[in-house]
Amino acid sequence: MAMAVACSFLLLVLPVALAAAQPMQSFSASDTAWSPTETNRTLVSNNGDFAAGFLPSSSSSSSSSGGKYRFAVWVNASDSRTVIWYAHDSTSYTAVEADRNSSLAIDAAGKLSWTVAGTNTTLLLWPSNSTTMTLNDSGSLVHGAWSSFREPTDTLMPLQSIPGANTTTLQSQNGRFNLVNSLTLQHGDSMYANITAALRNLTPDGTLQLSGVSPLIASDKGSTRLRRLTLDDDGNLRLYSLQPRTRQWRVVWQLVQELCTIRGACRGAATICVPEGADSTTCVCPPGYRQQPRGIDAGCAPKKKYSGNGKDDKFVRMDFVAFSGGADTAALDPGKYMSKLSPQNLADCENKCRDNAGCVAFGYKFGGDRTCLHYTRLVDGYWSPATEMSTYLRVVASDKDTNNFTGMTSMIDTVCPVRLALPVPPKQGRTTIRNIAIITALFAVELLAGVLSFWAFLRKYSQYREMARTLGLEYLPAGGPRRFSYAELKAATKDFSDAVGRGAYGTVYRGELPDRRAVAVKQLHGVGGGEAEFWAEVTIIARMHHLNLVRMWGFCADKEQRMLVYEYVPNGSLDKYLFAGGTSAESGDGDKKKPLLDLHTRYRIALGVARAIAYLHEECLEWVLHCDIKPENILLEDDFCPKVSDFGLSKLTSKKEKVTMSRIRGTRGYMAPEWVIHREPITAKADVYSFGMVLLEIVSGRRNYGFRQDSVGSEDWYFPKWAFEKVYVERRIDDIIDPRIVQAEAYEDDDASVATVERMVKTAMWCLQDRADMRPSMGKVAKMLEGTVEITEPVKPTIFCVQDD
Repeated sequence: MAMAVACSFLLLVLPVALAAAQPMQSFSASDTAWSPTETNRTLVSNNGDFAAGFLPSSSSSSSSSGGKYRFAVWVNASDSRTVIWYAHDSTSYTAVEADRNSSLAIDAAGKLSWTVAGTNTTLLLWPSNSTTMTLNDSGSLVHGAWSSFREPTDTLMPLQSIPGANTTTLQSQNGRFNLVNSLTLQHGDSMYANITAALRNLTPDGTLQLSGVSPLIASDKGSTRLRRLTLDDDGNLRLYSLQPRTRQWRVVWQLVQELCTIRGACRGAATICVPEGADSTTCVCPPGYRQQPRGIDAGCAPKKKYSGNGKDDKFVRMDFVAFSGGADTAALDPGKYMSKLSPQNLADCENKCRDNAGCVAFGYKFGGDRTCLHYTRLVDGYWSPATEMSTYLRVVASDKDTNNFTGMTSMIDTVCPVRLALPVPPKQGRTTIRNIAIITALFAVELLAGVLSFWAFLRKYSQYREMARTLGLEYLPAGGPRRFSYAELKAATKDFSDAVGRGAYGTVYRGELPDRRAVAVKQLHGVGGGEAEFWAEVTIIARMHHLNLVRMWGFCADKEQRMLVYEYVPNGSLDKYLFAGGTSAESGDGDKKKPLLDLHTRYRIALGVARAIAYLHEECLEWVLHCDIKPENILLEDDFCPKVSDFGLSKLTSKKEKVTMSRIRGTRGYMAPEWVIHREPITAKADVYSFGMVLLEIVSGRRNYGFRQDSVGSEDWYFPKWAFEKVYVERRIDDIIDPRIVQAEAYEDDDASVATVERMVKTAMWCLQDRADMRPSMGKVAKMLEGTVEITEPVKPTIFCVQDD
């Protein structure tokens, strides 16, 4: 108390000018008016994480005499000073801005007003019976009964109350996108994305609570970090987490995965949004069009005009391209510039568009439902394989522009010519019969050779076509993974000199592309009979977009060379951190000791892997089985975020079919019983069994097959049985935890740690049931680990192991 009194006394005797230049804990009626030119005068929360004050407007400069300012709250703990609220009109959400002659003040009656000097103009008025304004540790600006949390702009903070129904919850700072009723993302009056259910709350641990359904969870859920939910200027709703060491924001969840499907991503007419990687887009003009003089935002216009009578035009096919027509194309509702027809076939759809002089393009869906869309104006164009539609653009017949929107089907539609050559006529003097016989024989031989060649071509063509259909190559987009040449990858890897790993199918080398991206190049050996595995991995990973799946940037199919180019994951595979020793000669670590993973990090790794496998099993258009889940195929980023890799053994099939394998796939110790005893067909439950074994290894830090005779001394030892007895019979939870964690000084044997281990072991026991129908799906496994579903007591796993040869 004495210290507080002393501090108050010192503050009272400081000069007013010095007080204005220092951070304030509160702003009251006794303080001088607050001018935008006082850039060092800020209102700071007690924890120092947030600050409030005047900031220069993004559209002007504070150094110029005509500069505009806005009053805002920002995150003081981040290097970028991210704005989370700004003073605005509560009806239009427009930011309130004023010049340097304005000031903020609180009068004796408790009214907080922002006025312009000399004009008696009041920009904003917050009437209250309080003479003090403060900034809470949550980031809320409070003046009496008024709070900034009640009038959000583009950002929601943890535990911030959300406006009620029939309201605009958030609006992007550029004013182009809105989150309406805490549920729908809109561009103007057009909806382009929905949350599963209405948003109710954002918790500090990274959970988006929804109305009546399961919550949405951030990838780093559980970490004690500052978080914010922001509607960005590109129209995507993202959850950010502030990294303590770098003081930078990281995206841990986002609503829209394909940015080009956001309505209004490209402003100009006739422009097409094309993705550039996973985090950026670009706007291009279609064939036969060019940019307007004012740039891409002004749109694209035809290079040449056609008459419209159907005699001097043609249609250019653009695969996976669609236009909204000013309405919700996903629901196929007629829009302002689009109409839906029911033609007999593609030719009928084209003829009806050609007969209409105002039809500039038509879209056709090759799905058997004869969906035909006619466009009178091209609005909100975007490229996405999910459209399942091709757009036919009407241009002049003389147009020669290159079309970049073609699938791989155009690469297969080729014809192998057969050259026929007649023999030199025989010398004169031969008999007529001999001449006829020779000519007839030669003609028959040439005809037979031509027929055989054409038959061989058709047979080979049908084989490639069936393989393309089976693997989905005919739908692999032109904007997909890049195809590298052997020379490019040889230069990138410095003649394949830096090997970072070896496996059954090849060697992985570290490399660097000309644009300075670090890559991992997997060089496959003896593809010959494994050609299908190579194309399976290219096709499967090209379609996968998940935080916990390794990303493929390209491939090489140059003569006999088969290589895959992945993103480089610097921390290597999980096995280097789990098992005793922690070093790897193959990875080039030498004797460098790997850091010890604590229980929380191991839990995050297990949850990330479970979500990735559940995505492969349940969220893809086709059923993807990994078939070789083990610690060596789980890679770790700098923050130990897991990424599942190595799809060389994957199986791709219809979700309604059972899988039949011509040979056993996987790794000893992780294979489900049905692989060996052939008692049941192989389904997704084989991956569930492998994940359960990996989950036990993550908890215990022990190989499931490496120490059974040394540590136990019995040939009947079975890893899951041993874990079950330690947890449920002997009740010795510490015996199953990695001894290195228990011996660490930072280890705390608290209730939370015990509950986490029990949940992980219970989940593993259910995954390791010998009967496939008793194992849960990977989606339920992920929920069991999250703790969102109740886990019943598991049955003790039956002894099963693959003996060494």
